[in-house]
Order: sequence, then structure tokens, then C-alpha cells
Amino acid sequence: MAEIVHDFFPLMRVYKDGRIERLAGEGFVPPESDPETGLQIKDIEIDPQINLSARLYLPKNVQKIPLFVYFHGGGFVIESASSPSYHKHLSTVAAEAKVVIVSVNYRLAPEYPLPIAYEDTWLALKWIASHANGDGHEPWLKEHADFSRVYFGGDSAGGNIAHHIAIRVGLEKLDGVKLEGIFLACPYFWGKDPIDGEGENLGAKDFVEKLWLFANPNSLGLDDPLINPEKDPNLCSLGCDKVVVYVAGKDPLRFRGFYYKESLEKSGWPGTVEVVEVKDEEHVFHLFATETENAMSMMKKLVSFLNQS
Repeated sequence: MAEIVHDFFPLMRVYKDGRIERLAGEGFVPPESDPETGLQIKDIEIDPQINLSARLYLPKNVQKIPLFVYFHGGGFVIESASSPSYHKHLSTVAAEAKVVIVSVNYRLAPEYPLPIAYEDTWLALKWIASHANGDGHEPWLKEHADFSRVYFGGDSAGGNIAHHIAIRVGLEKLDGVKLEGIFLACPYFWGKDPIDGEGENLGAKDFVEKLWLFANPNSLGLDDPLINPEKDPNLCSLGCDKVVVYVAGKDPLRFRGFYYKESLEKSGWPGTVEVVEVKDEEHVFHLFATETENAMSMMKKLVSFLNQS
């Protein structure tokens, strides 16, 4: 029997012989349009040399509409833009909110350790932004995306990415792009010192720390600004005015969602941040129980967020 050297059940295992076994997030849904809603869906290559791609969603009968750039979760090690749960979730968001969506398919660790995922998503964003002044060649973005109404979103590791890419927008700017807000679902943040109720679940801290160092082997640990926003000297540079964070009552990461709000407010960032706690739900509940009252309420909140004037 092959010896396991890294066991991140239920996400993945790595064996001594180098074999990587992903236990989740391997499903693939083709980019087929939805005749019921008229939603069009397609996959596009952003940079074939590094296998950077995205899935695009376009509602029917639209002119210029908001642009929602989405980053999937999965601990930086599993899932993709074409996974069934993300395909279903974003199809619903696009149809309900009437927004153009670009769901970025960044490369995964350990084959591509962090910070590659952050660099991939920044490259994708620069490619998206190239359409703001007419240089890009993707007609759905040129003809329908309103670059004065751009939003980022993500869950878990994708929420972490959305936050960091928003910081980079604040620091470096993107010509022709106005980032209005970010919507983070159960974002993947942590820190070295336990806060609130974290000390009661040392198993969760151990798992998060091991997974983080596995995905980012050159990191110094849980006070790395990439996983602990409070330690980031550029936190006040977050490049939008509005943030909504969803946390789940049974999720060990929930304390960090509240702490993120506190840290943002203390940093001098001038925007508004709201945390919504959903009791009795697990991590990223909205992806797996989409028809529940809590998931539908979250969808309603997201649709409203993407359509604020």
C-alpha cells in the first residue's frame, strides 16, 4: 500500500512516490448555454502558455451591464471554474443579477505553489481590463461589460484571492476600471495567535496551517499577510468602497471574517464593510445546498450588491 506523506482529507492526498490524489473538485461541466434562461456560457484562453483560462457567462438581451470577476475556492489545491458547483452557482448569479461574469481558472498548488494563483489572477484581471479601452478582443466584454461597475467575488481561498487582488487594484490601478466592491463568502483567512473561539478548535488551526504551508511552502506561516490581512501594511489601500463578508456559524473560519472587518476599519480604509453571519451552516454552504432558505437569501443579497447604483 502506497505511503501517504500529506493527508488533507477531504480535499487531497499526496503519496511518497509523488502521486497526487484529489478527492474533490475534479468534476467538469461543459460550457453549455442554458435555453431556459437564455444565458450564454463559454470557455476562453487568456494565456495558453501557462494554461490560464476563464469561463464567461452572458445573460440574454443586455446592453452594458456590471462585470463580476469570480475566483473559485478549494484551499488553493482543488476545484476549477468548470466544477459543477461553481458552474451552477455562477449560472444562477448571471441570470438573476444580469451581470457579465468572468470566472478565473487559476493554476493550483502543489504543482504550482503560491503565489502563482495570485499572479495568475492578476494577469487575468489585466487581460479583462484591456477591454476597457477597446484593446481586448473578447466581444462579450467589449460590447457588454460596464467597466465603471466592476465587482470581485470568491469563496474560501477565492475570497482570499478577491481581497488580495482588490488590494493590488488599490495600489497599482487599472486604467478604465472602477472596482465598486468585493463579496467574500467564508473567506480563507487565519493568523498565528488564536482569536475569539479559535482556541477551542486546535484541530482546525493545525489543518489550516499545514494546508497553507503545503500550498505556499516559502511562507513564514500563519502571520503571512497573504493569509492574515491584519499583518498587511497595505490593508488601507483596498481598491473599492464596499465589502460584504458572509460567515457560516459552523465554520472554523468564521471568527476571521469578523476580525477582517475590525482590521479593515482600524487600517484607515475609508469604505464600508458588512459581515453577515448565517447560523447553523457549514463552510461554503451556499455551493452545496443551493435551494435552502439561507442560500437563497445569500443569493438575493449578492444580486442586490451587484446591482447597486
